[in-house]
Amino acid sequence: MSDKIIPIQDGSITSSRGFQAGAIYAGINKHPPFGMDLALLYSDSPCKATALFTTNKVKAAPVLICQSRLPSSCIQALVVNSGVANACTGEQGIKAAQRMAELAAEKVGISPNCALPMSTGVIGRTIPEDLIAQHLPSINLSHEGGKDFARAIMTTDTRPKEIAIRVKDGDDKYIIAGAAKGAGMICPNMATTLCFITTDANIELEALTSCLKHSADKSLNMISVDGDTSTNDTLLIMANGMAENQLIKAGSSQVNLFQQALDEVCIYLARAIVSDGEGATRIITVNINGASTEKDARIAAKAVVNSNLVKTAIHGADPNWGRIISAVGISGAHFDVYQASLIIGDVIIWQRGKLVDFDQSLLRSKLNDEEVVIDLDMHLGTGSATAWGCDMSEEYVTINSEYTT
Repeated sequence: MSDKIIPIQDGSITSSRGFQAGAIYAGINKHPPFGMDLALLYSDSPCKATALFTTNKVKAAPVLICQSRLPSSCIQALVVNSGVANACTGEQGIKAAQRMAELAAEKVGISPNCALPMSTGVIGRTIPEDLIAQHLPSINLSHEGGKDFARAIMTTDTRPKEIAIRVKDGDDKYIIAGAAKGAGMICPNMATTLCFITTDANIELEALTSCLKHSADKSLNMISVDGDTSTNDTLLIMANGMAENQLIKAGSSQVNLFQQALDEVCIYLARAIVSDGEGATRIITVNINGASTEKDARIAAKAVVNSNLVKTAIHGADPNWGRIISAVGISGAHFDVYQASLIIGDVIIWQRGKLVDFDQSLLRSKLNDEEVVIDLDMHLGTGSATAWGCDMSEEYVTINSEYTT
């Protein structure tokens, strides 16, 4: 991390100036991990806001509402519930999501079009408007409420995922902070799960949109827990400009530092998601180097972290390295196995198409590490990419075979 980018200890999504949050239990999620299932985020001043959404052809009602309102320069509130996804709910679901945003707007005294609704949970169930109307007005907003926000949006997560960093750019100082949820149904093609980022930086909307897409492609678009893309995936950023820094414009030197800082936030949250994957016992990092193109490197890296055979082998510390090579071979990336080299941990397995006489017991030991690092050099070009995933355990099957019961 650059000396211009400084982590904020115990930071949360409300570490950015001018943001408040709060949460409450509304009875929507029958098993909330921290006893809260309805959260509200509010900015003291209007935000430039932009987002990326699921590419699943089945999009939840709140995703459709948010897509119709973004990008925008007036967003001030975000309301999120856990337990019910409000997906596959038709016109009734659209009306419920709109009402959810209206209630949030009424709570903070803004126009309904300047509030965004978001949901996560079981598909096929509509948001209970009566519970939202009953409990949302009782949410207490505060600048310390970010911790509760991060906990209230959780479903099968076992721990909250949040980060805040301070950026120093000459005399200018601003903060980027974020919170995310996600442990299952993770294989995004835009961003991932629900991930919300705040910043008090003064940045033009065009630059903000470009930076968000770049960060998503490097981080949240490169993770997988189980190979499934959700109906509700959303990555949202809100910038209220309250740091009063020099306006960050596209193509400027200032935007390069903002991009670097946003990348740090997104990579941290992406790794936090896969490390908390349903039933996961270890994180998998796949580094692809020497690909013909960056696109090929991304395709190959994601193929490895998506492979259930790779995931299960790593869970059992089984040195079945051929599954990695096979996953790359069917990925669609240009690949010549007899040019490639493979290293797991620091154990060299395959070098320029030849099997190395490696220590099997040492490899098993590396596969038992908390983080298993796979390095594959294709020796075909300069393309590189990193993807993150997790192992797949018996507990994953248990969780997902009993999700609604």
